[in-house]
Amino acid sequence: MNRPRDERYLSVMFVCFGNICRSPMAEFVFADMAQKAGLGDRVHAASAATNCEEGRPVHPETLKVLRAHGVRVYPKRSVLLTPDDAERYDLFVGMDEYNIRAMRRILGEGVWDRIVKMGDFTSSPRDIADPWYTGDFDATYADVSECAAVMLQKLFGEEINESKDK
Repeated sequence: MNRPRDERYLSVMFVCFGNICRSPMAEFVFADMAQKAGLGDRVHAASAATNCEEGRPVHPETLKVLRAHGVRVYPKRSVLLTPDDAERYDLFVGMDEYNIRAMRRILGEGVWDRIVKMGDFTSSPRDIADPWYTGDFDATYADVSECAAVMLQKLFGEEINESKDK
């Protein structure tokens, strides 16, 4: 995967179906990990939906799991992914194959090289299960956390290791 257009800064958009469970979980986890790694001023995380009623709050169970793990959360309501986002974000991270196909359709061919599946960052590529259907928010959190940590390491490994050595 290529580094962002501006080597000093990464703007990443996490995307799922409704933007109330998986993608906000990924947004909050990735932003929290980046902050704790000393990269808070270099990373901007956001999330959106391929299909949703705009303005819905983050699912209460998502917030409960995040807070239980000490992840910083902030007010968030669902938004739709739009073609204009292609100009605003460096990287688009989908939760499953359905989302990847929808993101390609919404964003257009010129962005396809910046669309990745979150589960593909690990050594065991997979879709991130939707807790809306599984009811298992803890399992989704475990997957999202693992993938976010690997993603952060792959994108900013040298900087993270340098800050730990100081």
